Amino acid sequence: MTSTRSPSLTLRLTLLFALASAFVLFLLGLLIGNSVEHHFEEQDLEVLNGKMQLARHILERSPDGQPKETLTQQLDDALTGHPGLVVAVYHQNGETLYANKSVVFPQNLLGTRTTPRRDQAVKWISNDGLPWRGVSSTVKLGADSEGSYTVAIATETTHHEHFMTSFRETLWAFMSLATLAMGFLGWFVVRRGLLPLRAIKRQAAEITANQLHTRLPVESIPLELADLADTLNGMLSRLEESFQRLSDFSSDLAHELRTPVSNMLTQTQVTLSKARSADDYRNILASNAEEFERLSRTISDMLFLAKADHNQIVPNQEPIDLAEEIGNLLEYYDVLAEEKSITLSLSGNGRIIGDRLMLRRAVSNLLSNALRHTPSGGTVTVQIDERGDNMTHVAVENTGSEIPAEHLPRLFDRFYRVDSSRQRTTESSGLGLAITRSIVLAHGGEADVCSTNGLTRFTLLLPTSPSR
Repeated sequence: MTSTRSPSLTLRLTLLFALASAFVLFLLGLLIGNSVEHHFEEQDLEVLNGKMQLARHILERSPDGQPKETLTQQLDDALTGHPGLVVAVYHQNGETLYANKSVVFPQNLLGTRTTPRRDQAVKWISNDGLPWRGVSSTVKLGADSEGSYTVAIATETTHHEHFMTSFRETLWAFMSLATLAMGFLGWFVVRRGLLPLRAIKRQAAEITANQLHTRLPVESIPLELADLADTLNGMLSRLEESFQRLSDFSSDLAHELRTPVSNMLTQTQVTLSKARSADDYRNILASNAEEFERLSRTISDMLFLAKADHNQIVPNQEPIDLAEEIGNLLEYYDVLAEEKSITLSLSGNGRIIGDRLMLRRAVSNLLSNALRHTPSGGTVTVQIDERGDNMTHVAVENTGSEIPAEHLPRLFDRFYRVDSSRQRTTESSGLGLAITRSIVLAHGGEADVCSTNGLTRFTLLLPTSPSR
């Protein structure tokens, strides 16, 4: 199942820009069209109301008994110069008193009305398809207060309608072209604005595993993208550090596995070079068994660290008396300490909740490391301090040569040794301190080291209450 890619940022921004421009132009077109239409309506009403006042004046001042022909002539004279106007006067009984053209006025215009207002214009389409706009008013004829007449005045708006149709067509055509032009302009602006982002893309594409030291130039990037560049640079720094550690780890692992394999291969080849006695074969097999044990320990430790990296180590939760457990470990290492004339001591006490076997392994690694690096006649001291911050400190301190400060941050790394020239045939595989830190982290604690004034001190900070 293939997933469809979302539209490009350039296309989306261009469409949004074009739609926003079209919306604004559409509103502007409606405003202009309505304004022009309202202007023509104002003009028509001004003419219609002017003629309505003149017609009312003629009718209201007409003397009683004046012949109809005279009234008709007066109304005709009043319409001189306005051939497009239609005037009709109707009696309240429906009789037509005057009409200069045969135009049928709509009933909603001829109803009973008072003095017309400017908002009383009525638009309609006549039977011959012509557009009209008209007003009407009720008026008294002369002094006859009993009879009333309806005066209707209308003007043909064909010219206005043609103009508005042409004007709207031109206006909408212009707005369509303007929308296209604004869309193209928006595309151009977006393309120009996204050039720094494309530059970041090109520079990021050039970064390979051999060029993880390369960083994006934040100074030449716009302010809006500076945070993105900083984030990418931070990611590259973390990748470079992780890649370097992985490379060092792979190299160290190859060295660690090569030594026992090379030893077994050499011994086996020498043994097969000629016939041997049963005792010789037995000694060779015993030696190979030792190398296999070393390989087995290394592989087991690597599996443990791999689980720790993926948070798959789940410590048991049981009460532990640290003084008792560490005291048992000191008894185990007492024989080795006596051989090297090293004094072991324990002070303090504390109780925590954790995994007994894991914590024994963590402290055992520290004791083994301390005894290995303590000179003859030195001392190894274990201090347990139960603090009030819900943390218990377990410190393993030994006398001897100090560790240079530049090595301290990496002492807990896998296969890391301060003396890089030391042969890798010793009992230590370089994973003990890494395992110790993984165990402490799995319990929700921390591991630290310091070396000064002839003393090296490893400290484990363990939470007193359960970590999970």
